[in-house]
Amino acid sequence: INNVGISGPTGTIEKLNSEDWENTLKTNVISHFYFTKLAIPMLKKNKGGSIINMSSTAGIAGFPLRSPYAASKWAIIGVTKTLAMELGRFNIRVNAICPGYAYTNLTTALTEDKAMEKKLIDLHPLGRLATGEDVAHAALFLASDESSFITGALLPVDGGYTAK
Repeated sequence: INNVGISGPTGTIEKLNSEDWENTLKTNVISHFYFTKLAIPMLKKNKGGSIINMSSTAGIAGFPLRSPYAASKWAIIGVTKTLAMELGRFNIRVNAICPGYAYTNLTTALTEDKAMEKKLIDLHPLGRLATGEDVAHAALFLASDESSFITGALLPVDGGYTAK
């Protein structure tokens, strides 16, 4: 499971600097490259397996004022689909989980403000934010034999956020 990420800088693109963009892409995309490059030979030796990339709803629907983050999460989706096509013949499945707003270290500042937390919750038809367990259950499914014919898929774990 490629599960690393930073939220990166906030602001309009004309106000962001290249260093912030590069740091966000390095952390959120290039780290996936290194891990996956090391994992593929082991998965081939084992005659298959599952690579799960953590993207975001920002990689499906965009994220205003967070263009470096959104770009990095769209990149993960592109790599996921491409690797699914390249590695399928080795019985290696590659999928992405796209969490919506969740209770994480990245959202603590938002969810500690109860008015903001309510606004975020109201964006989700299921009426709550995701938990770590919600995302973990999706990962367990994609890693299991129950998903043996699923590759190149994006699994939003977003309480209906992207269904709108």
